[in-house]
Amino acid sequence: MSDIAKFKRNPMKLAAIDMFALQPLVTAKEVAKKLNISHHTVHAWRKDPNFIDACYERYMIEFGSLLPSVLNSMIREAQAGNVQAGRLVLEHSGKLVKNINVTVDSPFEKFLKADVEIESDADVLDVMDAVDVEDIKLPDRKEENQNLRTKKEKKACKNAIKTEKERLEYNEKQKEWYRWRKRAEKAGIKPLKNRRPTPAQRKDWQNEIIKAESSQTN
Repeated sequence: MSDIAKFKRNPMKLAAIDMFALQPLVTAKEVAKKLNISHHTVHAWRKDPNFIDACYERYMIEFGSLLPSVLNSMIREAQAGNVQAGRLVLEHSGKLVKNINVTVDSPFEKFLKADVEIESDADVLDVMDAVDVEDIKLPDRKEENQNLRTKKEKKACKNAIKTEKERLEYNEKQKEWYRWRKRAEKAGIKPLKNRRPTPAQRKDWQNEIIKAESSQTN
């Protein structure tokens, strides 16, 4: 049984688990106020190891659901030339080997490894002439401070992740707002007239919906 499933018969605790998992900066007092319970009760819950494990499990579920969007944003950055984003994507997919051992033999080392018999100085010269030494031409290096470029790319990665996170949070708020409107419609409560209600107005409207739903079930 999962840690969350242990609290399936306690909707208050499940709501608190959601709040602690999805809002890391939320306080026990804020949770208590939202659920209309004593903050001492919430503090007692947070001392329960099973409750803490359930919060962590809920967080990891949310974390896993965000990964595809974050990776897609990193892929877009990598396709635009961001090396750091490309590194993150490759490391996540296991396609990047961090430690690569490259052995480059000098002409003299090649000579030492050559399986030949040396009898005179002339033989040494003949062997050295036989060693194939190619001039390695490196591509032109851009005149750019590599540290500065790395900082720029890392900043671009952070901005991309932040933008994606803000988009997901906005979508989630829109979904939540839609669910409240549907609940209001079923409960016979008129929608809010103000398109941008204050927190107090929204709170009163939600309490009115909850009250109407309670009267319908009784």
